[in-house]
Amino acid sequence: MRLKRSELKEFLDTKVQAYNHPRFIESDPIQIPHQFSKKEDVEISGFLTATISWGNRKSIINNAHRMMALLDHSPHDFIVNHKDKDLEHLKSFVHRTFNGDDLIQFVKSLKHIYNHYNGLESLFAMHADKNSIQRSISEFKTIFFEITHLQRTMKHVSDPLKNSAAKRINMYLRWMVRNDNTGVDFGIWNTLSPAQLSCPLDVHSGNVARKLKLLKRKQNDAKALLELDTALRKLDPTDPVKYDFALFGLGVFEGF
Repeated sequence: MRLKRSELKEFLDTKVQAYNHPRFIESDPIQIPHQFSKKEDVEISGFLTATISWGNRKSIINNAHRMMALLDHSPHDFIVNHKDKDLEHLKSFVHRTFNGDDLIQFVKSLKHIYNHYNGLESLFAMHADKNSIQRSISEFKTIFFEITHLQRTMKHVSDPLKNSAAKRINMYLRWMVRNDNTGVDFGIWNTLSPAQLSCPLDVHSGNVARKLKLLKRKQNDAKALLELDTALRKLDPTDPVKYDFALFGLGVFEGF
């Protein structure tokens, strides 16, 4: 499908309006952080939910609810105040290859981040470039695992500098940074701007982007992400990642 840039922008802007709507929340994992009002609860529940956001969406949502129950529906309080004995009951958790040991590691790493780096927002903002946040994600992974950690858990945090598209973290950053007053994304992180964000690239958004000639590269990796970001920034340099709603919606809901 080959459209002129102005036609493509108009087509995608219409789809953004259709899907970037509170209705979207009902069937999306973003509903989990929407249960909370305290900033730290929103960002922690969002991060943990995004981490397990692969596979069947219903199963993601069910397991994310279960994770919040294991954290006493107060994720920030649990993370900063837990004792070792409180971690035992997390061992029962499982979502695909992410298990209870991984969850315990995440809780310990998050405690380290809130105690030593002033929380998730300041850590992601620390290494962000003017036009990209991908190096920041890589530095985040380094700090996340600078405490004693399980080797197996490292695969659950992506590294864009090792050619990962880092779909789940890019989606999480969209949730935290974008705020266009539609009530879907939170926009609670003011130290970063939507212009720095990258589109969460997965099977659905990748396939649609290729059909619309926004993307040529066949693999969904960091090189493809850069190619897609470059194309989307031409359509809207201030908020390129809003087009995630269009690409995802066209792929998942319309089988485009």
